[in-house]
Amino acid sequence: MMWCVKITLAEILELKADPTGPVEGTVIESFTDKGRGPVTTAIIQRGTLRKGSILVAGKSWAKVRLMFDENGKSVNEAYPSMPVGIIGWKDLPSAGDEILEVESEARAHEVVDWRKYEQEQEKNKEALKTIEEKRKEHQEAHRKDREKYGNLHWKERSFIKYQERKEQKLLRPKEKVERDSNMLPVIIKGDVDGSVETILNIMDTYDASHECELELVHFGVGDISENDVNLAEAFHGVIYGFNVNAGKVIQESAAKKGVKIKLHKIIYRLVEDLQEELSSRLPCTVEEHTVGEASILATFSITEGKKKVPVAGCRVQKGQLEKQKKFKLIRNGDIIWKGSLTSLKHHKDDVSVIKTGMDCGLSLDEEMIEFKVGDRIVCYEENEVLAKTSWDPGF
Repeated sequence: MMWCVKITLAEILELKADPTGPVEGTVIESFTDKGRGPVTTAIIQRGTLRKGSILVAGKSWAKVRLMFDENGKSVNEAYPSMPVGIIGWKDLPSAGDEILEVESEARAHEVVDWRKYEQEQEKNKEALKTIEEKRKEHQEAHRKDREKYGNLHWKERSFIKYQERKEQKLLRPKEKVERDSNMLPVIIKGDVDGSVETILNIMDTYDASHECELELVHFGVGDISENDVNLAEAFHGVIYGFNVNAGKVIQESAAKKGVKIKLHKIIYRLVEDLQEELSSRLPCTVEEHTVGEASILATFSITEGKKKVPVAGCRVQKGQLEKQKKFKLIRNGDIIWKGSLTSLKHHKDDVSVIKTGMDCGLSLDEEMIEFKVGDRIVCYEENEVLAKTSWDPGF
């Protein structure tokens, strides 16, 4: 029935085009055949498709291995307006994807990699858009906050904010007050009022409370005192001093109590130190780095004791598979499993690495997962990346 629809569609569209030149067409249907792998049925719109042609569709490519007509009969060529089944795809393209012929496998890889890169960039743009919207929300809240306190003297403003934070603390659960890794309480000491005011004005520009809350516990003029150390210990905070001193006794007391004292003589160095301290309170991000990819060409099972273990027969398409790394199984663009391999073999030999172009058999640490021809196996590693505060004080 589907073939009849395709033939009728070709007739309605009067697809009579130049049979010469590079092939162009459209994927009408795509599916995975257990014995033949990814299969598409398509209508050729331009050029003549032959065995061995290199095609690109969406984010997949093919070296045409076999073609068949609406009766399932093998054909060697397909002309414009002709519906044809195509076998040889590395991954499964989607219905509606445009088919284009390219000159080589290398060129096909370039096109597919570029399309995947563009898709990833689009995803990143969406993520950045969401982040920017959140940032604008916090900036607006910060602007309103400045309007609220704008006419007050800096000491009055700082004192009122301090009192408000104390009231908010009373409403929090006790265990959260005791230790909150997403909060940085600070004590500011300076040599003169002007220095302290400048530092507090810079802190007023802080707009990244959604990442880590910056809390001013106390501020004042003069050297670091025992009272400052006790406050920092109680709030799990950090003491910042500008052009002031911390005597030997004070430093020893702070060390015993696990309190950091950070002294600076240049304001922008103090602010940079504050940024680094804020960044250290943020959770690390995890980035995935692809080590290798393989396509599943066949599926079977082996008997181990009294149970049958699913095995995938694969060919590595790029990079290499390393047994000790992490793996994921991808089907039609969706991740259906993540974990480790229990077995990796080349012919009958257990191996730790399989390189590009080599065939292998592998099994997963989850035996209930069913392999399908056309699935992709991706070998990857995770790297922790230190986070950095988004606060930009404008230096």
